[in-house]
Amino acid sequence: MKTESAIRLITGTPASPGLARGQIAVDASQTFTVRPAASPAEEAQILRRAIQKAASALKALVEQSERETAEILEIQVALLEDESLSEGAFGAIEAGISAQRAWASALDNEIIGYEQAQDEYFRARAIDLVDLKERVLDAMNGSSRRPMPQSAIVLADDLSPSRFLAHDWTGGGIVLRHGSATSHVAMLARSRGIPMLVGAAMADNAGLDGKEALLDGKLGTLIVNPDGAAIAAFAARNHAAHEAAAMASRFERAAGVSANGIPISVQINIADVTELDLLDPEICDGIGLVRTELLFDGNALPDEERQFHVYRRIAEWAKGRPVTIRTLDAGGDKPIPGFTPEGESNPFLGLRGVRLTLNRPEIFKTQLRALARAAFYGQVRIMVPMISVPSELAATRRLLDSAINELSRESLPHRRPALGMMVEVPAAAITVAEFDADFFSIGSNDLTQYVMAAGRDIGAVAYLADAGNSAVIALIRQVVQHGKRHNRSVSLCGDAAGDGAVLPKLLDTGLNSVSVAPGLIGATKARLAQLSIGAG
Repeated sequence: MKTESAIRLITGTPASPGLARGQIAVDASQTFTVRPAASPAEEAQILRRAIQKAASALKALVEQSERETAEILEIQVALLEDESLSEGAFGAIEAGISAQRAWASALDNEIIGYEQAQDEYFRARAIDLVDLKERVLDAMNGSSRRPMPQSAIVLADDLSPSRFLAHDWTGGGIVLRHGSATSHVAMLARSRGIPMLVGAAMADNAGLDGKEALLDGKLGTLIVNPDGAAIAAFAARNHAAHEAAAMASRFERAAGVSANGIPISVQINIADVTELDLLDPEICDGIGLVRTELLFDGNALPDEERQFHVYRRIAEWAKGRPVTIRTLDAGGDKPIPGFTPEGESNPFLGLRGVRLTLNRPEIFKTQLRALARAAFYGQVRIMVPMISVPSELAATRRLLDSAINELSRESLPHRRPALGMMVEVPAAAITVAEFDADFFSIGSNDLTQYVMAAGRDIGAVAYLADAGNSAVIALIRQVVQHGKRHNRSVSLCGDAAGDGAVLPKLLDTGLNSVSVAPGLIGATKARLAQLSIGAG
């Protein structure tokens, strides 16, 4: 017979790895005090002041936040200052509704629209509108929420960025009944090492407040009312995690070498030049992937000079080590307002990556010019994403030729970078011999997604997102062996290289170069030191 203290297992989709033990704190919905409406003019003024107050508070947070957090908050500022967001609320005020009710109703309608969007990216952004709704209601002094207790495992339907940023998560974790692994809160949780799972399989939160629980963000499990065996198993995992972290720290500056002495190049992936501020180039063999999308984030596309200075800074940081910079990979789950198309039925299969940049050659050539100029200061290589057919790479090479000729005529210091391609479309992997690339880099995230026909942003098919699947490995092996036969370097820059369980399968293909997130450098080298692999 099930009792009040019976052990209960709740499963969900992993959003941020890590372990937490503590009491559950159910995060209640926001409430606000109902008051009679004054005149429409007075209510409109109340709403305007509240919006201005909320926007000012957001801007102040931007000023004191690190880059990733600031970018999330800047998106919210832009939304809040967009008059179309508040248009419905002011219309309701004219009809005699109070500012509080008008704003809450208007935002609820917007939120529903985002939640019902086909694109997972837009569904994940719905919580940002919830955040704005709550901020403005708070600014009208009618809202109240209990603070979340320290070191708690917070259980909620969803969580807004402002609620996240207002809390000290030391020792705690997050479990959401809804939410998304691609949401802003999930990104923040991963950057801070806070365990989190989303899509928790439970009807409601009833009866869980205050219960002891064990959260495993990597496995996607929450054990409520754990018994002695569950606590002991959790303690063992926690001990192993601490030991693994200590070992990773010892290997961080070591060379990447297998147990039987085979050298493996271990490079890093970065998305923001500021990541390099706290990194020593001695920890890695170079940069295997620079994601340039963040440069293009916002309303204005960066000009050649801005791009050149960023790329040059990266090249000089590497101190002669190779730096592989991916050209703009917009589209899919990385839309850029005013640049990527809107309303595509399946953005992952639409105008993204090189398909998009070749469609906008004036923007593409600007980036190629900046990259060629930066190559004068280091070992810069250009990598083109989403190549599907040889003609796309050939068109890119012609555009690079044109950029090089222009720089020569203008007498600007430059060097011609190697031009390689990402192998992430199955068609490119199968026909790799047809591509005239200087080097190949396997994008395991997209390659796995397309081989398995399972969207990487859809929790229900997350079990298929396995880069170690034999079909994916077979294609990787084909690319690696082609590179060896034709003396073309092949590396892998997707998340798979950072997965200790998948890494042996990758190396078994003959792969001898990988790149991972900076935080995984030590762990990857430590894993390599445990493996005996063939020479390929």
